[in-house]
Amino acid sequence: MCAAATVSAGALATTWSVKPGDSVQAAVDRAAPGDVVEVARGLYVGNLTITKPLTLRGIGRPTLSGGLSGDTVRVTAPDVVIEGLIVRDSGDSLLAQNAGIYIRPGAHRAVVRHCDLVYNLFGLWIEKADDVRVEHNLITGKREYATSQRGNGVQLYNTRGARIVGNRIAFVRDALYVDVSHHALFRGNKLHHSRYGTHYMNSYHNVWEDNDSWNNRGGLALMEVRDQIVRNNRAWGNSDHGIMLRTLQDSTIENNVVAGNGRGFFIYDVEYTTLKGNLVLDNDVGVHLSAGSTRNRVEGNDFIHNREQVRYVGARDERWGGERGNHWSNYLGWDRNDDGRGDVPYEANDLVDRLSWQHPTVKMLLASPAVQALRLVGQQFPVMRVPSVVDPNPRMLPGNPNWSKWRVEHPTNER
Repeated sequence: MCAAATVSAGALATTWSVKPGDSVQAAVDRAAPGDVVEVARGLYVGNLTITKPLTLRGIGRPTLSGGLSGDTVRVTAPDVVIEGLIVRDSGDSLLAQNAGIYIRPGAHRAVVRHCDLVYNLFGLWIEKADDVRVEHNLITGKREYATSQRGNGVQLYNTRGARIVGNRIAFVRDALYVDVSHHALFRGNKLHHSRYGTHYMNSYHNVWEDNDSWNNRGGLALMEVRDQIVRNNRAWGNSDHGIMLRTLQDSTIENNVVAGNGRGFFIYDVEYTTLKGNLVLDNDVGVHLSAGSTRNRVEGNDFIHNREQVRYVGARDERWGGERGNHWSNYLGWDRNDDGRGDVPYEANDLVDRLSWQHPTVKMLLASPAVQALRLVGQQFPVMRVPSVVDPNPRMLPGNPNWSKWRVEHPTNER
């Protein structure tokens, strides 16, 4: 059956109406560039290809099913808008990269919003298409597949100017996979129960803010990147790390919460980067620092109740804190002049820390005069000392007054 057409009042665009029993592909083929195809509530089975600029709009949330074969929707033209649809049942070929919606090279300025992309291998595959917007969608994968056999929720490859905002993504391989994609914004996404919440590779000048990543293997992984802004995010209950920074330069990591992860921050080969205002709370390891990560500015952070505050692998001391200092919940120094800064430096890997890692029962005596004396002895006799992260001016109180509230509102016992 054919779709009905009406001309929109006051506009040259034609609106094509598709109802159950009609062919969505036929309506798309008949539409002219700039037209609107409205699909009524119902089930439409078949693979759809959009080769011209138009708007495909669902009325009452209709379902487009790919019948478990190929891409459910393939977009090859620029300026295509897809909204208000349930798009499901792509094929499961990793070689062919089957997706719920495949944005092909050259399909610039595509918009996908307010859609449910469910039971697809890849939710969205976006390749060599610039200024794409992915907004307020629900994306889930083939949940019963092993993680290695799933696709990613949103995959960006060789793009510029993407806007990925307000999406909920779960039960995929990586919720967001970003490769060779620059000048993008990722804001307000909720990413959980996947391998990585976000996996960045070889991508520059991106902004990642106000996102939540929980119950993944890793919350956010930035690898081989530079010029990133990562701010006001929350990563908790991830089994490996909250935020991984690996081979990263010239970036700012600020005002994030990493709580209840295996490792809060994993920092490897990082230079010329600022970490400030972050709350690192209740992780097995607060920060794992290695591979010559130096020449960074690390200050104004709160390291609270991590089982091991810093696991440092290096040949010489690494100085953190600057004039502002960081707060360390296991600092046992004093503040005689009441300026809010400790009078003796904080050392992350001193003799007492190493003893408490090897013999956890020592923690019961941390406040005792004997253990404090042992810490002072370790400082006075360098032969007993190993290279450490040193904070010359540790803050006596945390900068985040609501750190304990975070514990109550975001339990991490699902890890």
